[in-house]
Amino acid sequence: MAKEQENFLAQNRKARHEYFLDETYEAGIVLVGTEVKSIRKGKCNIKDAYCQIKNREVFIENMHISPYEQGGIYNVDPIRERKLLLNKSEIRKLDRAISQKGYTIIPTKVYLVRGRVKVEIALARGKKLYDKRDAIAKRDADRRIKQYEKN
Repeated sequence: MAKEQENFLAQNRKARHEYFLDETYEAGIVLVGTEVKSIRKGKCNIKDAYCQIKNREVFIENMHISPYEQGGIYNVDPIRERKLLLNKSEIRKLDRAISQKGYTIIPTKVYLVRGRVKVEIALARGKKLYDKRDAIAKRDADRRIKQYEKN
């Protein structure tokens, strides 16, 4: 696990603020050659990305991968939908969960594992405004307690 944390290529920091993350899954992603090079340079943004299930397959949408500078004619659309690689049982489980009201699938991290690009996706429920305020108040209180313990 420590090796994975060193290789973060993109992270969705707002996900924990906007959603309750219930379960996480590691998924492979189908990419074109120049996209891999661009991701390795850190030119990936998953802030507005989300996942959909179509024909028993999971696709990530709105994931922006900037075109590779030396890619030339081999570059593809930066916001195209990309297929995620998951087990059949995981896809069925996700499909059942998002059929319930309020659940969605969002990517939280993009990282490398043994040279392969992986995406961590989470089954998430949207937070209400008062939930966000509670989380901020709790975080501030924890900071004050730690600061007080230092002194």
